[in-house]
Amino acid sequence: MEEISVSSISFMRDSFSIRGRELRKLLQRAGLDAWVVAEPANWYYLTGFTGEAGMLVVSEGESALVTDGRFTSQAREECHGLRVVEQKGALGEAVGKYLQSKRLKRIGYDPGRMSVEQLGRLRKGAGKNKEWKGRKGLVEGLRMVKEPGELAQMRKAAALADAVLSGVLKLLKPGVRELEIAAEIEYQMRRKGANGAAFESIVAFGERSALPHAGPTERKLRKNELVVLDLGAILGHYCSDITRTVYLGRAPGRIRGWYQAVLEAQEAAIGAIGAGVECGKVDEAARKVLAGHGLEERFIHSTGHGLGLEVHEEPRLARGQRSRLAAGNVVTVEPGVYVPGVGGIRIEDDVAVHEGGIEVLTRSKREFTEI
Repeated sequence: MEEISVSSISFMRDSFSIRGRELRKLLQRAGLDAWVVAEPANWYYLTGFTGEAGMLVVSEGESALVTDGRFTSQAREECHGLRVVEQKGALGEAVGKYLQSKRLKRIGYDPGRMSVEQLGRLRKGAGKNKEWKGRKGLVEGLRMVKEPGELAQMRKAAALADAVLSGVLKLLKPGVRELEIAAEIEYQMRRKGANGAAFESIVAFGERSALPHAGPTERKLRKNELVVLDLGAILGHYCSDITRTVYLGRAPGRIRGWYQAVLEAQEAAIGAIGAGVECGKVDEAARKVLAGHGLEERFIHSTGHGLGLEVHEEPRLARGQRSRLAAGNVVTVEPGVYVPGVGGIRIEDDVAVHEGGIEVLTRSKREFTEI
């Protein structure tokens, strides 16, 4: 596979004029004068700024990105429709002084995206007579619905993950270490054009595959063992996430049965996805299948999660989730069965929700594979 081109900047160029307008509408409804963004994924989403340090202030009047001298030139090149302010002193206090200079009184922030220390410095710099309102998920709510350019980028990230997975499967043989396979995954991602891994790759052999988030170790692969590979690439800032389980050798009947149950559960969950469907119903569809196989208690995590600029976003496909899927959402679907001391099986794909249908972005084959 050739290097996959990255085109995210092209659709981010004028993002603030559109996304900033949507955020301002939310601020008006909440009775806020300004919103402070301290999270890199959120300021990238709103402005296209790819720097590592700063804070974004969005208000009805002037909006500004405050960053230090390492990134001011970069910010002016990447960001359109807002002011770039060079930070003087500590970042939080510099942003606070900016808020004070603009006489912004009712200021919102996300308490899940800002540390206590950051908030304290903001308060110190902004001075008295300010109302600080914490609200979770304001920008993340906008991010849940992907635009056509974002979906195009996520298709590329999914294709890259498929290609890496295909190459790595060929390396599985007795004696290879989990750490070797994990290193090869990240090497191949970079070689094919990825910005990096979306998360630490999960490579688990044998009984360790019963650990859903097993980090790679020195453990060597032996004949007649399960192998779980869970990997994801970042391409042009957008993530992919895929899991496949294979067997080295000839699998016994119970392993084949577990695998078939997980595959049926995933197919049922994917089949339940659609615009307007409650997220909990998708999770329920997977659990119903596994219950029919007597394996529901072996499924110890949720069915899936949102995917985008971060590998874990809203919405969540989990028990009791009443929020409804919408066109533009991208979610993972990843039921699994885990038997301590024996091993685990998980199958995961990325699914985009469209009006009147869905699109499975990851294309690696899901049939049971023996190597």
